[in-house]
Amino acid sequence: MGIDGVAAGEGGGGGARRRGCSCTKDDFLPEESFKSWGNYVQALKDTPTRFKDRLLTRSLDTTELYEVKARSQHEMKKNLSWWDLIWFGIGAVIGAGIFVLTGLQAQKVSGPAVVLSFVVSGVSAMLSVFCYTEFAVEIPVAGGSFAYLRVELGDFMAFVAAGNILLEYVIGGAAVARSWTSYFATLCNRNSDDFLIVVHSMPKDYGKLDPIAVVVVCVICILAVLSTKGSSRFNYVASVIHVIVILFIIIAGFTKADTKNYHDFTPFGVRGIFKSSAVLFFAYVGFDAVSTMAEETKNPARDIPIGLIGSMVITTTAYCLLAVVLCLMQPYPQIDENAPFSVAFEAVGMSWAKYVVAAGALKGMTTVLLVGAVGQARYLTHIARTHMMPPWLAQVHPKTGTPINATIVMLAATAIIGFFTDLGVLANLLSISTLFIFLLVALALIVRRYYMSGETSTTDRNKLIACIVLILASSTATAVYWGVSENNNWTAYVITLPIWFTATAGIAVFIPQARKPKVWGVPLVPWLPSLSIAINIFLLGSIDGASFKRFGMWTCVLLLYYFFFGLHASYDMAKESRENKIGEGWKKVEEGQTDSISAAAVVATAGVSSDQAN
Repeated sequence: MGIDGVAAGEGGGGGARRRGCSCTKDDFLPEESFKSWGNYVQALKDTPTRFKDRLLTRSLDTTELYEVKARSQHEMKKNLSWWDLIWFGIGAVIGAGIFVLTGLQAQKVSGPAVVLSFVVSGVSAMLSVFCYTEFAVEIPVAGGSFAYLRVELGDFMAFVAAGNILLEYVIGGAAVARSWTSYFATLCNRNSDDFLIVVHSMPKDYGKLDPIAVVVVCVICILAVLSTKGSSRFNYVASVIHVIVILFIIIAGFTKADTKNYHDFTPFGVRGIFKSSAVLFFAYVGFDAVSTMAEETKNPARDIPIGLIGSMVITTTAYCLLAVVLCLMQPYPQIDENAPFSVAFEAVGMSWAKYVVAAGALKGMTTVLLVGAVGQARYLTHIARTHMMPPWLAQVHPKTGTPINATIVMLAATAIIGFFTDLGVLANLLSISTLFIFLLVALALIVRRYYMSGETSTTDRNKLIACIVLILASSTATAVYWGVSENNNWTAYVITLPIWFTATAGIAVFIPQARKPKVWGVPLVPWLPSLSIAINIFLLGSIDGASFKRFGMWTCVLLLYYFFFGLHASYDMAKESRENKIGEGWKKVEEGQTDSISAAAVVATAGVSSDQAN
């Protein structure tokens, strides 16, 4: 049985059902547990057993690459190059974050040292980019971090992570859409809230309706469903214009720079720098959407590393230069919270430049919405392929080669929230979910390199578990102490940081790597992913308590859905697809077909990519 047989087997009686773009009961709840009320009641009784099975079950690379992907019936079109990915990355990241958050953080939290906050956030994002890149090269599917975590940490953790990243996309998209309206009003020389419809009978935070935001989201939806390549072309043109505007802001701003504004560089101290970096991480959110396009990339082994790393280097450089320019143009107490760059140019006698800034902001927010729409739909598509969400959402249209159903559902949610919810409420939903995802991806990379079922000895496995626990515990202790302490006592850090270093060194020295990357790998493993874990947890410690409450509430909603629907649907799907073969070691492994086919498929995929790269 060849590699093609893996996908072909999906059409058989034991595989996933093939269906056209329809809308029937079987498209939403086709699994055995939902065939009758009796079946569902029995499934609920079996919840503990099923949960244990899903908690301890890991997927295989080839299960994600062939069997799970085949459940969409139609292939996504492979028409993206590294050039497309770089511009998708720029378009996904450079948007509302830099234009909205920089002024507030510079004025009230970090002062001119806000540039160092961008550096810290950029380093954290870059470390996460490296971790994402190795997974995206070896598992080039639309699921992004969901697929990576499903392979290394299991179904349950992957679902919780994916649910939070989808929430972040929807809330972030709604916030950007409402910001779009505000900047559009500025461009029309109107007040920022002139185009909102005020309904006095509704609560204050939900009574300013934004129909323009809905229109913008609808236009983005049409672009996203028509063609990924078409979206890429639009994003490319818009991003080029956006980059030109950014260059104008930097060059024109430096001509009006006053170094006296930098005399008090750190008015709020080191703590202010890190507090700002936790908030400004929002400005880097979006690059993970590029990894979801790996399935549509012509040559993942070459294009993904260049696209992801290249776009992040460009973005971080632009952010730092913009932050420097802003604080050189105006003393930090005078920086405007809502429109910092526009007001700064007015303050130095270049009032006309505010229109250029507003136009650039509109371009940036448009591309953020577009790339976010493309990315979030592909996340949802791959989740639906595993039947944790209704398989109707996994359907790929045969003509456009895009997941139309998933795109429409996600953007409908974005439009509804953006229509009713005040920008201030949305802006307070910070990046806790994204930091949580990046933390898990870095952890998954360490597990991938140092643990393989049937290969890693019990002793090495236990050493790995102990070292990971110490890395997480020491990083958490450092973050908690930083968050609760108000003084600069370094005693706790003298204890926690050496523990982190020793645990990471323990993995590097005493545990042999069970798996080497076939094509492209993250350098300095385990040091780089361990540092990513530490920084992400540290930034989490700088986030306000309200964000953790929202994170907990949303996670509770996810768990309710999972235990009543997602768990039973995915359990039935795994059972039907014969994915539950018990492997050796501390976890189950979803084998899909046979070990020989799995190995052959991975080697073939890596070999083809490597040949193309060369």
